[in-house]
Amino acid sequence: MSDFTPLRSVLYMPSSNQRALEKARTIPCDALILDLEDAVAPDAKPAAREAAAAAAASGEYGRRTVTIRVNSIGTEWHAADIEAAAQAGPDAIVVPKVNSADEVAQLVAAIERAGAPDHTSLWAMIETPVAILDALAIARASERLGAFVLGTNDLVKELYAEHVPGRAPIQPSLHTALLAGRAAGIAVLDGVYNNVKDADGFLAECAQGREMGFDGKTLIHPGQVAGANEAFAPSEQAVEDARGILAAWEEGKGSGVVTYNGRMIENLHVESAQRVLSIHEAIGSLEG
Repeated sequence: MSDFTPLRSVLYMPSSNQRALEKARTIPCDALILDLEDAVAPDAKPAAREAAAAAAASGEYGRRTVTIRVNSIGTEWHAADIEAAAQAGPDAIVVPKVNSADEVAQLVAAIERAGAPDHTSLWAMIETPVAILDALAIARASERLGAFVLGTNDLVKELYAEHVPGRAPIQPSLHTALLAGRAAGIAVLDGVYNNVKDADGFLAECAQGREMGFDGKTLIHPGQVAGANEAFAPSEQAVEDARGILAAWEEGKGSGVVTYNGRMIENLHVESAQRVLSIHEAIGSLEG
């Protein structure tokens, strides 16, 4: 897993705001979503498209993963967004409301027709009931698909559900998307937390997302970056335990039973420990 890319904190930035694009160069997030959709008014979309493409092509964002979120299939801006984003060559193109494997195939064909480089992947936003129910087919639809991004606000709306602490109304949907993403070997990013002034609620939702297995969280404010970075990074104790497990495994080879701190160690524990260290080392490289 030496090529592991941390995606703990994935910050939406409105591409219509030049100052925000410049500020994003200094924010310690793992990834940026330069937004052409919800954060941009209709009359500002053409200028935002140019600004996002220029920013993504600039190489001025260091080691951050830089993506562009286009407007969804069927909107008047979609085709031009896809063409501009593909030619800019970001790390990924984020598409809202992807509802089927056929749409993934359609998007990948459009991205490739527009000349996207090989490193530009597709990130599919999963935010409707049909997308949840078809999540595995969507996740497996193309090798170019690199991540699921959960659109929890739209999902709550589509289900006629309510936003509540703990997110019980959408937990089955979140888990289904995670199952599909893990089965297909792609990253899965949790949805946003809406109240930027509620730090405790945000941190609780980060902890929940980490416990469920998400790779990181999408964010709507720079003030949320530090909390997400900490929540989705292995703790010092987890890193220490991972090193201890691997050392015990090496020392005990051939003895039949290997233990660490009184716990029996098997292959699955070793794989988990290796993943923890890969994430820890990748984060160190990003921040170093």
